[in-house]
Amino acid sequence: FPIVIGTLFQQLYNTVDAVIVGRFVGKQALASVGGSAAVLSNLIIGFFTGLSAGAAVIISQHYGARNSRSLHESLHTAYAFSIIASLFIAVFGWFLTPGLLTIMKTPADVLTDSILYLRIYFLGMIAVLVFNMGSGIMRAIGDSRRPLNYLIICCLLNIVLDIIMVLIFHLGIAGVAIATVISQAVSALLVTRALMKDYDVLKLTLSAIRISPSMLRSELRIGFPSGLQSCMYGITNIIIQAAVNGFGTDPAAAWAAYGKIDAIFWTVCGAFGIAITTFSGQNYGARRYDRIFKSVRICLAMSLGVCGLLLTFLMIFCRPLFHIFTTDMNVVVIGVYMLRYITPSYIIFVFIEILSGALRGIGDVLFPTLITLGGVCCVRLPWILLVVPRRHELWTILVSYPMSWAVTAVLLILYYFYRKKRLAL
Repeated sequence: FPIVIGTLFQQLYNTVDAVIVGRFVGKQALASVGGSAAVLSNLIIGFFTGLSAGAAVIISQHYGARNSRSLHESLHTAYAFSIIASLFIAVFGWFLTPGLLTIMKTPADVLTDSILYLRIYFLGMIAVLVFNMGSGIMRAIGDSRRPLNYLIICCLLNIVLDIIMVLIFHLGIAGVAIATVISQAVSALLVTRALMKDYDVLKLTLSAIRISPSMLRSELRIGFPSGLQSCMYGITNIIIQAAVNGFGTDPAAAWAAYGKIDAIFWTVCGAFGIAITTFSGQNYGARRYDRIFKSVRICLAMSLGVCGLLLTFLMIFCRPLFHIFTTDMNVVVIGVYMLRYITPSYIIFVFIEILSGALRGIGDVLFPTLITLGGVCCVRLPWILLVVPRRHELWTILVSYPMSWAVTAVLLILYYFYRKKRLAL
């Protein structure tokens, strides 16, 4: 639950940006911050988060096995990789942003602001990656409270800076981007300081930050399939965003607001996935397989209960939620239609999140990734590329999500029980 609360506050970074620009700058600004720009930034962050999950799994396994030397190597390798990766992302993001946004058919009246927002965001990528890696490491050893406290502090800071930048200095899109980067930099510094000062078994030393080739291979062996899985979701979201952009600014703005609202579900569901990965990894390292299976049942029941209540809330209060982002009634009507059409099927994804998280914790990532990619590449992508152009309607785009989730969930459930049987032997 601290992870749930923490990820909700983390999501508030971009949500507050969208609310402030949507209410005080206009629907074009809302589409700039929450549309194509958000999809691209989520693609990059999602891929790296998948990679960092590999480091978290390795660290949790070594922590469960009480292997202090491997803990030291994996921590400093993960930090070094975060810094190097952020530099590459910043450079490539700066130069490729205009072309990528154009390929996504970003509406002309929001293209310039989207480029500006993303370029500033990419320049601060080192703070994003360091915080995500550092907080993931802290959770891997069972500390979810410190990341939560830091997120609360920095989210409040982001809100204050957003208001100052937009309402006082009138910096618009640039202001919310700068506010987000500053807030994330503070969170990265707080996490780094905690890893240097507050742990005995796992202590970060700046002079020891370097890559251990063998440890990096172990982390990437688990992290790369997870990153690839997230990346494929991101690529399909880019294709879907391009299809939505083809309907004009109003649907693009509605889709942007919808993405901020339904992100509440993804952060909560993802938090349970992080929890089961950590718990599974620690018990796998300690050879307590019985506790892995028990934790899956408990976590699945908790996630279904909490996410079910959350989805009910979104269905009931979707209209006032959209009014938080915009006063344009046409945008609200389109957004409500989107949410009520697709949201009930989200409960299917709970099974995917929890079971893939448990399998990731024991180091089994290849087949779950292949199953997930099969759902995306064999169901969603063909539907978007072949059916949507022939039936250019919003419902045709939306239905691709539950179709791919249903296929993936069934295959993943079957594979989980197969692995459970093998592990029990």
